[in-house]
Amino acid sequence: MVKPEYRLLRVLLGFICVLPVCVSTAPDLCVSLKTVRDSLNITLRRRYMKTNLPINYTIQVHYEEVFRLRNISRLRNEEQPVELRDLQDLWLLVSQQGIKRILRILPERHPSRHKYLSNLENLFRVFQVLYNQHNPRDEERELPESIQNIWNHLRDPYYKGWKSVTPKFLLDNCYRTMLCLFKDCFSTEDDNYDYCEVLNWRKGKKTT
Repeated sequence: MVKPEYRLLRVLLGFICVLPVCVSTAPDLCVSLKTVRDSLNITLRRRYMKTNLPINYTIQVHYEEVFRLRNISRLRNEEQPVELRDLQDLWLLVSQQGIKRILRILPERHPSRHKYLSNLENLFRVFQVLYNQHNPRDEERELPESIQNIWNHLRDPYYKGWKSVTPKFLLDNCYRTMLCLFKDCFSTEDDNYDYCEVLNWRKGKKTT
């Protein structure tokens, strides 16, 4: 029969073996996210989501798929606490759905599809795998009502809340909200800049 002291030692040794794996995931997550950011730079967004498309071309998306900085501010000010993880989960879902909607309207041989958007979709898939590994979901935790309502609308095939937006507008929002919600991955590059402040973007300090 194993003595209690030996059991405790085995548990501690097991924890020590797992710890480096847990610690190493955060840097990997940021590296993957920075790759996504590089593919969302303003030059590529303009070329493939504006220049290569008809002037003022729009697509239909759900209201909740237009996820902007002001949406983040509003959700954070709700009476029921909204955790950063809730907002990050929402960003990932909305971003991937937005990319899929744009891909659906592009012809197979369209340059924006095979030279840009398909690659961006793959980068998001890689990030999602790392993100889920680093942030295991607590299945017992109930989501705040505001977040749950958004998830329900996004998953409802009969939901009628539609909005017309340009493809570039979707990726612009994706880029800005990413910098806000994952600021720990980018803070060392510009510690004095608040990526979540809408007015800072309007002033033109950040055009990428």
